[in-house]
Amino acid sequence: MNKQAKIYVAGHRGMVGSAIVRTLKGLGYVNIVTRTHAELDLTNQLQVREFFLTEKPDYVYLAAAKVGGIHANNTFPAEFIYQNLMMEANVIHEAFSFGVKKLLFLGSSCIYPKLAAQPMAEDALLTGTLEATNEPYAIAKIAGIKLCESYNRQYGASHGIDFRSVMPTNLYGPGDNYHPENSHVIPALIRRFHEAKQASSPCVTIWGTGTPRREFLFVDDMAAASVHVMNLAKEIYDGQTSPMQSHINVGYGDDVTIRELAETIGDVVGYQGNIEFDSSKPDGAPRKLMNSNRLASLGWQAKVNLKDGLVVAYNDFLVNQNILRNH
Repeated sequence: MNKQAKIYVAGHRGMVGSAIVRTLKGLGYVNIVTRTHAELDLTNQLQVREFFLTEKPDYVYLAAAKVGGIHANNTFPAEFIYQNLMMEANVIHEAFSFGVKKLLFLGSSCIYPKLAAQPMAEDALLTGTLEATNEPYAIAKIAGIKLCESYNRQYGASHGIDFRSVMPTNLYGPGDNYHPENSHVIPALIRRFHEAKQASSPCVTIWGTGTPRREFLFVDDMAAASVHVMNLAKEIYDGQTSPMQSHINVGYGDDVTIRELAETIGDVVGYQGNIEFDSSKPDGAPRKLMNSNRLASLGWQAKVNLKDGLVVAYNDFLVNQNILRNH
């Protein structure tokens, strides 16, 4: 991408979008376009059309999404599928309509079947049943990949477009959502351990058995990978993908059990009590590790290890909660 090119980052207030903006600015990109939800409702086709007509960006990072953990996905399935489908359809179509040549769609590892072989490679897509607790969200993200592929197949040659997709593993870091019920596992645990520490609670109880394994990627690593993939020459990207399997996994390359994660977060927060697990609550998928060999062959590897990333995430939580850390 030319450093002067106009780049639209959809979802710039979210954890991933804000990291992409940080990364782009750090690399010297100076013409970044953003809109808040109040300024532009991406589920509204007319508003999206008017935005692209007015701004005519050269590149688009589609990081906007409605996201949440198991509880949120179970509670609001209609919102998760509807809002994500509408945002993707509107942004991808209007990007095409108004001459955007290159777009990067950000998906999620939940697109893969619940019992996919581990680590999950890109060719596992659509080979089995999805995890029930977040199926609506996963369906929407799969649709986003297929939208990009379909526009490439129909208009790539005639209009010179190049729409790409990256599928990150579980992300965490600055800008995360620490809602007590609707957040993902790392921010939820950071909040719970911090509150338990403040209240001198003797025990923290966590949903599930603690045995499922999860992979976690620091969000600034994800942003760096996104820019790396966007900047790849078309022949290089095409050489690692196919027209109907064009997405690329972005992972850390290793996973931990939920128990190990909880113990590490407890250590980072400084919680001294016990950790217990409620096996009557759902575990979700038994394992979710991405096969990121394709991305590695394209010259990118994650840099931030889990412990170091959690320290940054906890400090971000303290700042955002206006809490002064006691030393």
